[in-house]
Amino acid sequence: MTTTSLTPHGAALRACTVWGLSARGISPLRTHATSVYLLPQAGAVVRVSRAEQRASIQRAIALTRWLAGHGLEITEPLDVSQPLDVHGYVITVWQHYPQPDGPPPGPEHLGHLLRRLHQLPEPPIDLPAYRPHLALRPVVESSTTLTPSDREWILGRSDELLDAYAHLDFSLGQGLIHGDAYPGNTLWDRSAARLGDWDEAAIGPRETDLANTFQGVRFGRTTDQLRAFSDAYGYDLTDWPGLSVLTELRDLHTLGSFIRRADLGDLEATAQLDFRLETLKHGDRTKSWAIH
Repeated sequence: MTTTSLTPHGAALRACTVWGLSARGISPLRTHATSVYLLPQAGAVVRVSRAEQRASIQRAIALTRWLAGHGLEITEPLDVSQPLDVHGYVITVWQHYPQPDGPPPGPEHLGHLLRRLHQLPEPPIDLPAYRPHLALRPVVESSTTLTPSDREWILGRSDELLDAYAHLDFSLGQGLIHGDAYPGNTLWDRSAARLGDWDEAAIGPRETDLANTFQGVRFGRTTDQLRAFSDAYGYDLTDWPGLSVLTELRDLHTLGSFIRRADLGDLEATAQLDFRLETLKHGDRTKSWAIH
């Protein structure tokens, strides 16, 4: 594994120097799986990712440029040479879309975007086949925070769900998918919504892009919101037998970033990880999870 003594903030500053972008007033927007910083003078956002993500990030840059050329509303990368490797990090820079006061884009906006995305041809980019839990399992196996029993439970449950996934019948077929589509990855651009975070784009079953919004009941998503999402997309997963498999795969997938943060000593992430594991082990879908 690549290691670095430079902080994500320091890596972002060095990348700005290489690109010739002003870092004056740089401020953190988010520290989760990826560290994100606002460059107010440049009207841009810098994303600092782990080195092992380089291949997927390289694909994301190429794909978003292709998608923008096809008129899809996506968060667009700046026209500079990227990604940039800086001391064990992979740095990208994107246009900033200031968010207004008020609610974020609702699920129906994501439904419209996914409908258009799924109608596009396969792009001239070498995207991987979609494989659930490909990134999760090594995080679980190498974690220093998880107890042996928790590790065994997560991997065992993952095995069960992956076996069920392999036997699903996907009526929407295979094609270009976002791979991490949920309303939290949409942003306002004036009156329109844009879809961001393309690092997990792949070729796979289209239902996988829809199920994540249904998994959002863990975060308070309502029946009316799910109906609006389905109406906007033009297909309703509610009665599809495979929905529970996909939402439970997503439940486990969301543990990955909390495991990484807990391994770094983040006590808030550790508490949320423990809470999510407790509800999953007891099959409890009534308790709400924290978003971050």
